[in-house]
Amino acid sequence: MPSGMFADIPVDVGVVYEGERIRRKQMYVEFGGPKVPYKFELVRARKMEEVEDGKITIIGPDIKDLEEGGSYPLGILVEVAGKEVEEELEGVIERRIHEFCNYIEGFMHLNQRYDIWLRLSKKSFQKGLNSFEYIGKVLIRLFKSEMPFIEKIQVTFITDPEKVKEMYEEALRVYEARDARARGLKDEEVDTFYGCTLCQSFAPTHVCVITAQRYSNCGAISWFDARAAARVDPKGPIFPIPKGKCLDPVKGEYEGVNKVVKEKSLGAIERVWLYTAFGYPHTSCGCFEAAAFYMPEVDGFGIVHRGFRGETPNGLTFVAIADATAGGRQVDGFHGISFEYMRSPKFLQADGGWHRVVWAPKEVLERVWDFIPEDVRDRIATEEDVSNMEELKKFLIEKGHPIVERWKEKGLLVEEKPEEAKPEEAVELAPGAVPAVAGLPALGGVRITLEDAAVFIRRLIIKAPEKRR
Repeated sequence: MPSGMFADIPVDVGVVYEGERIRRKQMYVEFGGPKVPYKFELVRARKMEEVEDGKITIIGPDIKDLEEGGSYPLGILVEVAGKEVEEELEGVIERRIHEFCNYIEGFMHLNQRYDIWLRLSKKSFQKGLNSFEYIGKVLIRLFKSEMPFIEKIQVTFITDPEKVKEMYEEALRVYEARDARARGLKDEEVDTFYGCTLCQSFAPTHVCVITAQRYSNCGAISWFDARAAARVDPKGPIFPIPKGKCLDPVKGEYEGVNKVVKEKSLGAIERVWLYTAFGYPHTSCGCFEAAAFYMPEVDGFGIVHRGFRGETPNGLTFVAIADATAGGRQVDGFHGISFEYMRSPKFLQADGGWHRVVWAPKEVLERVWDFIPEDVRDRIATEEDVSNMEELKKFLIEKGHPIVERWKEKGLLVEEKPEEAKPEEAVELAPGAVPAVAGLPALGGVRITLEDAAVFIRRLIIKAPEKRR
């Protein structure tokens, strides 16, 4: 039975439930996820007089009012106040919603910002976890316990579809404003990077390295966010990394980063190259906004984001690519990334950056369009242009994508020369040249002439002639 600060919550609450997965068969309801277009979680810093401490508001149907097995829109708005609370801390506080929700037995939280996906298990619903009131109480108590600089906090849950859609647009504007503040600072201009181990409950060897020009994989924490978090919550999951000597400025290898990542991954990861998907690429958790994946057939990269429901030109889905790179592993050619990293000059710097990208969903290109070099913008294929590798190769050649020059330099592009027409030749099969088949008369003396013919045989059936009666 729940006890202590959570005695009035119908299910258990604790770190032990982090990493719990709830499959569809176990699910009572889900919120957000790939089937729901509008969902978000947002933290706003307010003045003390604007926050009613402990207040929980539900706009729209509560959990108990929803039909079992359904997928519903959800917005979570957390408003905080305190002498040390500042706008710079919003992203950091927001990211902890993921952690604290996962402390609740039978309540799973994945991803962040506009990509959230939550599931409630049938078991926990039957135990009485049937209202957002309980979820709100847990969040409020954990935030005030783990982040004591928060003096006042109120939480609003929105399930009304129209209200979620309205506030979703506002949330996107807030996210963009945060991201824009972090642009301009360069990795070379700081002597400290930051690390985050918030996702180690799902990816035990993952250590996210946050630099001035490389956002967290989840897209929720900038260098400024991380600096503020490490200052106000020195025992939390975000910590400083003295970058130390730069061992390779192109690949992005730093002595201090290697040292700290090795310690925090318990020796599993010994080296990290921050600006490449090859060799010792940055590890991926599972919360990344998108993934870059190498396609050897064209010697280039594709990018696929979480919201893409189709297949990439090589026949893979986002889920398949995510499974290949998640879990805190270093996988050559597979790289979990954020949208903000795609806007960075350091994006896949050692691999050719955007000039090496040959395919991405239209939505991805639209979101980062202004940050893609002009000479390659219109030469990157989308799902509307190609559906397989052959079509992709043809598109790249026709558009004059920079990757084609790379093919030529590496001797990968072979121009096909038309064969000279040869005089017509007849193929004559002598008697006995065709092997006898049991039950069939032997074939022989057959003359076959092929004129400009292309023959494709998918299936050959040979039957014995029916006996005459």
